[in-house]
Amino acid sequence: MNDQKDRIPDDMETLSRLAALAPSEAEIDRHADAAARAFADSAWDAGAADVAYATADSPFGSLLVAVTARGVVLVAYPNVDAATAIDRLARAVSPRVLRSPRATEELRRELDEYFDHRRDHFDVPVDLRLTAGFTRRILRATSRIPFGEVRTYRDMATSAGSPAAVRAAGNALGSNPIPIVVPCHRVVRTGGGLGGYTGGLERKTALLQLEGVLED
Repeated sequence: MNDQKDRIPDDMETLSRLAALAPSEAEIDRHADAAARAFADSAWDAGAADVAYATADSPFGSLLVAVTARGVVLVAYPNVDAATAIDRLARAVSPRVLRSPRATEELRRELDEYFDHRRDHFDVPVDLRLTAGFTRRILRATSRIPFGEVRTYRDMATSAGSPAAVRAAGNALGSNPIPIVVPCHRVVRTGGGLGGYTGGLERKTALLQLEGVLED
């Protein structure tokens, strides 16, 4: 009986040591995140996914970015609901969507360099599959506007082959799924006003200031 009592402290000490050796909840979460990233990277490398997404830092907050094998397919400002954007990608491009920071690394690096005044153009290709017809023509023309320059809505309508379709050009630019990379912020009104912007006029102003078009 005494021997059993003597063993109880030893057993409790052993349990305490084992508890101390057990990984914390934070460590378990880190390992789980690492495993999920490794799985996503392997799936992307093996061609088992068609769309990869991640978040990218910006002066405006966290951007949701997505790529396909063709190029950048989405850049969404923080005010865009991420779940809705990912669902749109799943329906319009492919349901094989996964989160992969590595697959989006080149895009995120170029965005960092752009915001840090170390890049005046994007080398990553674009995938305009979320657009069609006139909108796609407008955005292709918009992607050719040089850094630090602006064009008018009428200019863009003309570039797309429909000079009279100025309002439609504005609507097309307003639905741009790849802002910043496809620089719709460089399109302004003929009279000199900024016009609209999918990310809001404050962001349009900030981007034009970054490029030296407007004074700070």
